[in-house]
Amino acid sequence: MLNVNPVWEKYNAKLFYDEALTPQGNPRIASRGLVKFFRNMTSQDMRERRTAAELAIRDMGISFTVYSDDSNTNREWPFDIIPRAIKATTWASVAEGLKQRCKALNLFINDIYNEQKIIADGVIPSKIVLESPNFKKACIGFSPKFSAWAHICGTDLVRDSKGTFYVLEDNLRVPSGVAYMLENREITKRILPELFQDYSINPVDDYPLRLYEMLKTLSPRRARRPVMAVLTPGIFNSAYFEHSFLAHSIGAQLVEGDDLFVDENNEVFMHTVEGPVRIDVIYRRVDDEFIDPEVFRKDSVIGVPGLMRAWRNEKVAIVNAPGTGVADDKVIYSYVPKIINYYLGEQPIVPNVSTYLCHKKIDREFVIENIQDLVVKPANESGGYGLLIGPKAESKEHEKFKDLILKNPRNYIAQPTLELSTAPTYLDNKVEPRHLDLRPFILSGSDTWVTPGGLTRVALRKGSLVVNSSQGGGSKDTWIVDSR
Repeated sequence: MLNVNPVWEKYNAKLFYDEALTPQGNPRIASRGLVKFFRNMTSQDMRERRTAAELAIRDMGISFTVYSDDSNTNREWPFDIIPRAIKATTWASVAEGLKQRCKALNLFINDIYNEQKIIADGVIPSKIVLESPNFKKACIGFSPKFSAWAHICGTDLVRDSKGTFYVLEDNLRVPSGVAYMLENREITKRILPELFQDYSINPVDDYPLRLYEMLKTLSPRRARRPVMAVLTPGIFNSAYFEHSFLAHSIGAQLVEGDDLFVDENNEVFMHTVEGPVRIDVIYRRVDDEFIDPEVFRKDSVIGVPGLMRAWRNEKVAIVNAPGTGVADDKVIYSYVPKIINYYLGEQPIVPNVSTYLCHKKIDREFVIENIQDLVVKPANESGGYGLLIGPKAESKEHEKFKDLILKNPRNYIAQPTLELSTAPTYLDNKVEPRHLDLRPFILSGSDTWVTPGGLTRVALRKGSLVVNSSQGGGSKDTWIVDSR
């Protein structure tokens, strides 16, 4: 066992599966160099590295927005200086599982908007799919290029008490966080440059190129450099930093709805001082309901009238495709193992978390009786909003969610409270274990690619299982390492 820096003195790796240390306090293979490095640092040196990270975040302008009832607050990105390390051999299997999952989900979405074979064959009830708020009738009868709907997927992974990876949920509509994954790596390079000399770390900085190449294959026109745009709701959106970052990274125009128009030939143009410029690919960060007031919400002022016409006439590519959210539903999530088996004839490489569907009487009764031990989630919320963590909640919250479930059982699922893995996190001049998850990003076009690692989110509050930045969580760099 290595000598322990006073900052680490009370670190306890015995309560949960710790990704850096064994219960005896010895470093795991992937984290060996990291643990040795940080244990040999003085308390003052760790404080200085932490300060350097805060200065880098300010210098780079990395921020996110937190919404409240009376104001929107722009905050600096909460970052932990101790990276998370995962063995490359472990990650290789996870990456194959993510490719498998996204391939099956794209086949599912394409089927649902066309032949609906999976419904006809009784694999999934039609009511579950066709009555989902994310099923968009305007997409029926259409199939985008390569039959790819979820071009960019952010899949949330967790590890249990044995270190096994599970899929917690799929984010297929407008998945966010990839810019923070890239910036986490940049911050770490600035404040811990010496570690990159001794570690074989898989790079993530080729993501913008991978994204650009994928978007390029979707262009309806053959052009050496298709014209691309990132469609944002505007500067008050919580992910605006990321919208701007990605547009700059791939050489795309950052536009709002008013910047675009659709002509009589169903082609999309951008207003410029030199006249209209045709757009080939739109990476939209606007929800379905707001992208086209001709088809969806008529009161939308952030969409583009006629955009759906242009898309269906194959005059523009939209990423992710409208209607993709039909598979981004926590009820549909429970059927993904069956979806994988139906379309691919395979068993899931990365398993789901056990899930109870509250619209099923037997599941609903179990959830009501055991709500104090379960995590209850609304089917179509994100960002950590609207959920109940039974063991952490008071009895009045239990009763409130029982009522919500009984009033609208289709809208709720429940899962066991997992013993999420932990990793060392530097807080208040000491290192303590904190729960975390991981959101890798999968690009699907003519082929499929998975980021080596992804965005690690950390529950900064002691004992908390909520990792979202909007709910008090933070983040850290994720290393996929070739162990030697």
